[in-house]
Amino acid sequence: QVQLVESGGGLVQAGVSLRLSCAASGRTFSTYNMGWFRQAPGKEREFVAVINWTGGSTNYADSVKGRFTISRDNAKNIVYLQMNSLKPEDTAVYYCAADGSYYGSRWRNFGFWGQGTQVTVSS
Repeated sequence: QVQLVESGGGLVQAGVSLRLSCAASGRTFSTYNMGWFRQAPGKEREFVAVINWTGGSTNYADSVKGRFTISRDNAKNIVYLQMNSLKPEDTAVYYCAADGSYYGSRWRNFGFWGQGTQVTVSS
C-alpha cells in the first residue's frame, strides 16, 4: 500500500508557474507508476500526466503538453508536476495517483489516491 499527500497548490495569475509535489509513504514507492489528474467543478476527473516506475517513460494530456512536466525522485518518494504558462482553464483540484501495474490515462485504473490540492489560475 502507499499513501499520497499532495502539496503546492494555490491561487496564481495566468502565465506564471507552479510546482505540485506528491509525497508517498512506503518503501515500495519506486515500484509504482504515478499519475496526476485534475477535476474542475462540474466536470469529470481528467488525465494530466503519468510517469512510469523508473521515470523513464512519461505521457501527457494534449492540453498540457509542452507546458507541464512530470518527474519523480525515488530516493525521496516524491513525484512532481511542474506547471508553466498556467491558464485559467487549468483551474481544478489536482490529484496524485499511484498504481503498481497500470500505466495509462484512465483514472479508474489507479488504485491509490491523494486528497488533492487546489490550483486556481486567475486571468
